[in-house]
Amino acid sequence: MILHKHMIRLFIAGLLFLSISVNAQNSANFEISKNLDIFATLYKELNSNYVDELNSAQLIRTGIDAMLESLDPYTNYIPEAEIEDYRFMTTGEYGGIGSLIHKQGDYIVISEPYENSPAQKAGLKAGDKIIKVNDKITTGKSVDDISAILKGQPGSTVKLQIEREGESKPINFEINRDKITVESVPYYGMISENTGYIKLTSFTQNCSGDVKKALNDLKEHNNLKGLVLDLRDNGGGLLNEAVNLVNLFVKKGETVVSTKGKQQDKNKTYKTTMDPIEETLPLIVLVNGSSASASEIVAGALQDLDRAVILGRRTFGKGLVQNVYPLTYNTQVKVTVAKYYIPSGRCIQAIDYSHHNANGKAEHIADSLISAFKTQKGRVVYDGKGISPDVDTDSLKFSSIAYNLVSKYLIFDYATQYSREHPTVAPANSFKLSDEEYDQFISFTQSKKFEFTTPLENELNKIKKAAELEGCWEDVKTNYESLLAAVKEHKNKDLITNKEEIRELLELEIVSRYYYQKGRIEASLSKDPDLGKSIQLLNDSQTYTGILDGSIQKAEKSRKGNKS
Repeated sequence: MILHKHMIRLFIAGLLFLSISVNAQNSANFEISKNLDIFATLYKELNSNYVDELNSAQLIRTGIDAMLESLDPYTNYIPEAEIEDYRFMTTGEYGGIGSLIHKQGDYIVISEPYENSPAQKAGLKAGDKIIKVNDKITTGKSVDDISAILKGQPGSTVKLQIEREGESKPINFEINRDKITVESVPYYGMISENTGYIKLTSFTQNCSGDVKKALNDLKEHNNLKGLVLDLRDNGGGLLNEAVNLVNLFVKKGETVVSTKGKQQDKNKTYKTTMDPIEETLPLIVLVNGSSASASEIVAGALQDLDRAVILGRRTFGKGLVQNVYPLTYNTQVKVTVAKYYIPSGRCIQAIDYSHHNANGKAEHIADSLISAFKTQKGRVVYDGKGISPDVDTDSLKFSSIAYNLVSKYLIFDYATQYSREHPTVAPANSFKLSDEEYDQFISFTQSKKFEFTTPLENELNKIKKAAELEGCWEDVKTNYESLLAAVKEHKNKDLITNKEEIRELLELEIVSRYYYQKGRIEASLSKDPDLGKSIQLLNDSQTYTGILDGSIQKAEKSRKGNKS
């Protein structure tokens, strides 16, 4: 208790010192000084008079998080315990055993060990249930709890006890942690005779170098006449890596992005500094709603410079720049310091965090505030809502039954059983599940008593409740039950009706058990509609060129004008 009170006094003294310093430096900041003083004295009274003992660290953390939450989602406090997670986001490296995990019922389960990681080399497999970590039972623990224990200094040891389907007794492992590096380019290859493909999952240190290496390899061993750069589901990362990546395809001296903030030193312009390695190679960039930040810089800059055709769905719309600043006691704060602007001059930030509605929620920038800009060749592009693709494609939508099979881990569990019964399978790009094996999966779901409720059943349930409230249930009961029976009959056929969709999900999950993330990506390529559209477009040079020089856009406007 003495130590606790000493810490409180130090914290309050620090706040008071800060408030006095701020007030002395600039009387215009009186409000800052005043409110810090209020906060410090409030906590002092709470600590002295609150009926229960206070957890000072937890309470102050709550206050910090609430304060930062009122700004934007990207301004965050980083305590010492989370420094390793932040380092992983920027470097792609961390100390640990190298495995994805998830919560399944009461258990923490191995989702997938990374290829060549300590976890994989030790013999851990997808589907293994973690019973104990360092002799402590994992029941009731969260994914974050277990993840924090599995991570640690390279060279240190962690003990695991797992339960594996098909084994009568738990299995014990003692695994030496190592430096885990998650590849920013997990896969690249040829998707047609002349078309290359590179998948980039994050903008970590030297990811542009990884893309360069992949591109040079594709050029050296193939007759490369076009390239697809896949930034779908890439949440971004380091700004300088985005600039370096654009530089692979754009001549030296071109502006890629500018940042503008409140402080003068945040106003910077980033230009390409080297000669490109492929200035004319036809290029398509794939994006979707989860492509954000650095991904949007790359896609937006290549669009504004008329260097690549952007294909897919509208991007996330994160046009905010963060810097990390050190705090005391080895903590840090990540602060939004500027907005970034791509070559046409537009900012693609989609949500205005400086204004909130009556419910205190920040909203998307209104359509009335969206402005038009022009690319180098005069194509019209817009700010305020992410990057709009030059070629729109449909979002991938799962059937209700497929969603439930994934979310209830039936597909995951069947892949575990399948891999146990099949020591080897065909290569990732040619593996197929037979009709007989799919029938076995149907039997598997029946043995697990798989049930799910469709959206239509939910709507019917709402109608029933409304009819009961209105007092007309007896009048509509017969029709309701007839309709419900028809819906259930249709649902019973869903495993057959949606066979191809479900089979593809099964194949991807099974392939990952043998060939890991690289195999999952490779297996998905042949049935990817965005890739099919990309290959078609790269083979149609007239349409590809027409998109980039604006002639197709102008023709579209002309047709719409004639119709009106």
